[in-house]
Amino acid sequence: MHARSALFDLYGDHLLDRGAWAPISATISLMGSLGVSAPAVRTAVSRMVREGWLAPQEKESRGYAATPAGEHRLRSAHARIYRTDVRPWNGRWHLIALPRVPDRSARDRVARSLGYLGYGRLAADTWVAPRESPELDDALAAALGGPPGPALRPASFRATYDGSAWQLARRVWDTQGLAAAYRSFAANASADGLPTDPEQAFVTRTLLVHEWRKFLFTDPGLPDEVVPADWPGRAAAAVFDERQARLKPLASAWVDEVLTRAQV
Repeated sequence: MHARSALFDLYGDHLLDRGAWAPISATISLMGSLGVSAPAVRTAVSRMVREGWLAPQEKESRGYAATPAGEHRLRSAHARIYRTDVRPWNGRWHLIALPRVPDRSARDRVARSLGYLGYGRLAADTWVAPRESPELDDALAAALGGPPGPALRPASFRATYDGSAWQLARRVWDTQGLAAAYRSFAANASADGLPTDPEQAFVTRTLLVHEWRKFLFTDPGLPDEVVPADWPGRAAAAVFDERQARLKPLASAWVDEVLTRAQV
């Protein structure tokens, strides 16, 4: 696991519900359980501070808290990971047409941000998603280094598609590769045993959530009304839900133990 990704997992899956703050010593210990070295943790924390996701905050000891922007991103990711805000689909797609961004690195940042929010490229500068993302404006501002001016502001449409929604999805996203990834996840997760040691449960659950979180970058959150009845994402989600729920009590106990030790 990359240190930065592991930090996002730690804050989003455990620390968010514990005040979104932790002593740096506890963060290093918990990340150490995952095989991440202390220097790598400090480097990742510094990077996340520069990016505006974390901020230094001293309580009983020196530590770091999620910023309002960081907390918003973590809660948004949490809702997508655990699918706590699934609503019926109204059959309309969100379509945005972006003016050409002259800077190549900015274009790449925009593309990555749109992909994470569930948008797929329909044409060169035209993107489509099953639903409008509430994070779209903030993501574009972050990618472009500030709110887009009139020349770079996207044109936005809510549209119906004159054809099969599933065929449109297959055209825009790699649904075949995504289906294969879901089958692989379900098979691998089901094959693992359940540890009885709290630290190992924390490690196993973190790795499970980490692997599932990768789908946020590849799955646009296609509604049930779009995907076929045998879509493997449903079975994979059921496996994930069952495994993470069974691992959570012991994993949480380990996090609480490490946090308590750090504040003694």
